[in-house]
Amino acid sequence: MILNGKQVAADRLEILKGEIRSSGLTPQLATLLVGDDPASRLYVNLKHGACSNVGIGSVGKTLPKEASTGEVIRAVEELNRDAEIDGILVQLPLPPQVETHRVLEAVDPVKDVDGFHPCNLGRLMSGSPLFVPATPLGILSLLGHYRIPVAGRNAVVVGRSIEVGRPLASLLTCADATVTLCHSRTRDLAAITRQAEILVSAVGRPRTITAPMVRQGAVVVDVGTNFVDGKLCGDVDFAAVSAVASAITPVPGGVGPMTIASLLENTIRAARMRRCTPV
Repeated sequence: MILNGKQVAADRLEILKGEIRSSGLTPQLATLLVGDDPASRLYVNLKHGACSNVGIGSVGKTLPKEASTGEVIRAVEELNRDAEIDGILVQLPLPPQVETHRVLEAVDPVKDVDGFHPCNLGRLMSGSPLFVPATPLGILSLLGHYRIPVAGRNAVVVGRSIEVGRPLASLLTCADATVTLCHSRTRDLAAITRQAEILVSAVGRPRTITAPMVRQGAVVVDVGTNFVDGKLCGDVDFAAVSAVASAITPVPGGVGPMTIASLLENTIRAARMRRCTPV
């Protein structure tokens, strides 16, 4: 079974569009891009386009690639003070001279629709999340749409980034999976991945996951976005692993669209929190 994130995301965005229309709100998302990396600019443009399609306003701020940590933090603080902005997204990765953790800590937690602020990551770890990072949230939404059970299953996540691996491990744990988090220092990776009933790869290396590494009938989620010979591919050897897995996400058209849908869902939630008086 192909887990069609593109279609599921389109359906969710259509629902979100109706919710925004009926709410009377005009949520506003701000993006901050540092530098001119083509892939980062593409991702930012896709997010702005998705905002326009569902009725979320969006503004983009760009700083030169030579910007210092202090300059980036000042830009974030300006967006924090802007009462019209409900959500702030700092496009990662930042240039090497910028201290990413300091920039993410500068984002107002109630505007942190990416879910990377330590407060939001801490709430996720404690089991009471406010904003969950969009990619892990999109993965759980995709599994839920296809009624793939998570509770009680062995889940293996390959990659320990704060964008995907670590928060996804926490989210799966909250959903009652038994989770193993693997990384570059994991010994005998294949022996561990073969135990997975749900296998997620988020390492950013093409064809890291091959068919002999996958348990028969496993659900395989590919978060990778890599370019090989000018073509986009994931971390998983799709053709070979498809013959072993019971369900698999394609690249493109799998996790990526779900990430954008989840980001916009977080944005309308932030707008409601900031603008609506609790009953």
